[in-house]
Amino acid sequence: MSVMIILLIASISVAGLFLLAFLWSVKSGQFEDDYSPSSRILFDNETPSNKTIKP
Repeated sequence: MSVMIILLIASISVAGLFLLAFLWSVKSGQFEDDYSPSSRILFDNETPSNKTIKP
């Protein structure tokens, strides 16, 4: 029974750390990019390859 209590405390602690990390990233502006998702489809980042089959 004591192992379950230890695991419960550990899992709540890890969940709290993830919540704090998420709140910190939102507060520091990690999710404030409104421009790139709408324009990312317009630009092609891949370079065409020059591989041709020569007979």
